[in-house]
Amino acid sequence: MSEQNNNRSVSVLGLGPMGQAMVRAFLAAGVEVTVWNRSTAKVDAMVELGAKRAETVAEALAANEVSVLSLTHYAAMYDVLGQASEALPGKVIANMSSDSPEKARAGAAWVRERGAQFLSGGVMSAGDNIEHPASYIFYSGPKAVFDAHAELLRPLSPQEYLGADDGLAQIFYQALLTVFHPWLIAFDQATAMIARSGHDIAQFVPFAVRSSEAYPYFMEEFSVANQNGGWADLASLRMMDAGAQHIIDASEEVGVDAGFSHLAQTYWRKAIAASEAAGKPVSTFELIKGQ
Repeated sequence: MSEQNNNRSVSVLGLGPMGQAMVRAFLAAGVEVTVWNRSTAKVDAMVELGAKRAETVAEALAANEVSVLSLTHYAAMYDVLGQASEALPGKVIANMSSDSPEKARAGAAWVRERGAQFLSGGVMSAGDNIEHPASYIFYSGPKAVFDAHAELLRPLSPQEYLGADDGLAQIFYQALLTVFHPWLIAFDQATAMIARSGHDIAQFVPFAVRSSEAYPYFMEEFSVANQNGGWADLASLRMMDAGAQHIIDASEEVGVDAGFSHLAQTYWRKAIAASEAAGKPVSTFELIKGQ
C-alpha cells in the first residue's frame, strides 16, 4: 500500500470499542482511514463502513503519516509496533491507550528512538461514546507535533493540550479516573441498598442526579483547601467517621456489602488519630499525599 501524504487520512491500530468509535468518527468527518487489528472480524466490520484494510502493522504504518493507537496499555504498543519498527521513521504515533505517566514517557522515548514523532492521549469519554457532550481528549507531547496534527485528530473529540511532558495527559487522565472508579463502586452500593430495602432504584436515581449537581461546588472548595494543605477540622472529621458508620449500618442491615464504606472510614479514623497525635487538625489530603 502506498503512503498517503493527504492530511485527511489516518491509520487506526487497535479496534476495541474505543478504536471502533474513533474509526467511525474519522469516517463521518470524511477522513480516509486504514485499519489494523489482531482479529480480522473487527477489521471486516470497519471495512464494511468504508475503512481500508491493512493486512499487517507495517502496511498500516506505511499507509499514512499519522497512526492512532487504541490498545489496552503501553506494553501492547511494543508488541504491535515492534512487528514493524522499520516502518516508524518519519511517522507520527498518537497513542490513546491508558497507562501510567512513566510508562507513557518510556513509550514516547521508545517511539522517538525509532525515528517517529509521538503524542500521548487520554480519552475522557462516556464509555466509548466519544460524541457525548462531556467527552474530550487530553494530549501531551511536543506542541509543534500537536499543532501540526490537531486538525486531523479533531473528529475524535474536543482537544485539551496540556503541555510538552509526555506523561502529562496520563497524569490528568488517571487523576480523573481516580475520582470516577470509586463513584462507580459507591453508586453500586447505594443502589444495592435501595434494592435490598425493597424500594425502586428508578425512584432513587433522580435524587442522585440532583445531589451530584453540588459536586462541582465541593470540588472547587476542596481544591482550594488542598492547595493549602487540605480541609481538616477535628469535629468535622469525627462527624465524617460517624457518617461513614451510619452508611455501613444502613448497608449491612439489608445485607449489602459495605466494604467500600469501611475503607473510607479508615481514612477518617487515620486523620482523627493523626490530628490527636499532632495536637492540630490533619487532613485526609495530607495523609494521602504524604509529607
